[in-house]
Amino acid sequence: MASASGSSVRVRFCPSPTGNPHVGLVRTALFNWAFAKHHGGTLVFRIEDTDAARDSEESYNQLLDSMRWLGFDWDEGPEVGGPYAPYRQSQRMDLYRDVAQKLLDRGHAYHCYCSQEELDTRREAARAAGKPSGYDGHCRELTAAQVEEYKAQGREAIVRFRMRDEPITFTDLVRGEITYLPENVPDYGIVRANGAPLYTLVNPVDDALMEITHVLRGEDLLSSTPRQIALYKALIELGVAKEIPAFGHLPYVMGEGNKKLSKRDPQSSLNLYRERGFLPEGLLNYLSLLGWSLSADQDVFSIDEMVAAFDVTDVNPNPARFDLKKCEAINADHIRMLDVKDFAERCRPWLQAPHAPWAPEAFDEAKWQAIAPHAQTRLKVLSEITDNVDFLFLPEPVFDEASWNKAMKEGSDALLRTARENLEAADWASAESLKEAVLAAGEAHGLKLGKAQAPVRVAVTGRTVGLPLFESLEVLGKEKSLARVDAALARLAG
Repeated sequence: MASASGSSVRVRFCPSPTGNPHVGLVRTALFNWAFAKHHGGTLVFRIEDTDAARDSEESYNQLLDSMRWLGFDWDEGPEVGGPYAPYRQSQRMDLYRDVAQKLLDRGHAYHCYCSQEELDTRREAARAAGKPSGYDGHCRELTAAQVEEYKAQGREAIVRFRMRDEPITFTDLVRGEITYLPENVPDYGIVRANGAPLYTLVNPVDDALMEITHVLRGEDLLSSTPRQIALYKALIELGVAKEIPAFGHLPYVMGEGNKKLSKRDPQSSLNLYRERGFLPEGLLNYLSLLGWSLSADQDVFSIDEMVAAFDVTDVNPNPARFDLKKCEAINADHIRMLDVKDFAERCRPWLQAPHAPWAPEAFDEAKWQAIAPHAQTRLKVLSEITDNVDFLFLPEPVFDEASWNKAMKEGSDALLRTARENLEAADWASAESLKEAVLAAGEAHGLKLGKAQAPVRVAVTGRTVGLPLFESLEVLGKEKSLARVDAALARLAG
């Protein structure tokens, strides 16, 4: 089998365009991309779109958009081309038909006329007898007369690959040496009765024709590996393949209740993370930790650092649980690592329609640039910026009633009046001066700063938590800030 040796490395990422990309799929793409980059090799991006009932052009375009958003550049594939084009399986059907016929001609495959009902009956009987319930080889050695009889009955045949009666052993790059006994790997279908090739044929054939050296994929595909290795041996005999690739099966990504994270789980959708404002580098950093680590004491790192250190042989075979809180925490670290100008630009989608609740003309670029450095230290995801800065651009704050009731306790009116007097005399070009004004008001009423600033914060921003208060007051300005304190006092009096 192939070994990782410099630029000879060729890996592939080959999703089906069926709905929103899954974070487990993204983790597979990441490990393939990082492996190729680490070894100076080639990443082939291939679209497995042979299932017309499930595949869609919309999903195909969404896949390409997601790859670009994540920052994955591919060396061969859609929109790039390459020496093994086309890279969409729906455009390669003649190749599969040709290989299937060669397998039939050389005896590596045969026509199977068994009906589904007959297969089910024989499988049930095998289970009842305590025997393996896979295909029993019924059509392996049909005579010409039997074939004619089946055809006369109007039966249609699928094409089955003929497995050799021998154990199959391979060294998984993640899991070590694995052996499958022949009784556990029966003959299997490679072409449907209507002539449509199955995944079991097209996937290895494309890997062979595209000279893929390393197949890094999910653990759920491990059971298909012995069948593919047997097919590879036949393809080598036919001159279609040069060698058997090395296989590495990546651990499951688990969701709640330690169940495999499925497409039905809301937190599995890549689009969810884009919409919430995760950074690609933050999300990828976290996904890399689902089975791999840079070091025992470093969870936060750049993609370049990952590429420099990544080797699939370091991947842990045990299932990895997706922890949304940790994912958010790592994303927050990456937000803080951005240059402030970059941060300000990345927030922009959430400062505009349809996310922003203020009128477009109310947005003030100078205010945004002034508050951005303070906002950067507070966010876990970029979408949080909208609620954090709405007080700057709305004509009045949006009061959270729970926050109002929590902050505006008995005596808050007296505190606010004192704070207003002090703020009136403060230096509004200095957040420190505004802090001293509120601190002094608190001391006059026997309150520490934390308790004293709560009514001021709610009066001005509408919330008990948010961006640093005194920097927020400075950016909002004296006139609007004091007007909001007055409005709060009027509400308390009313």
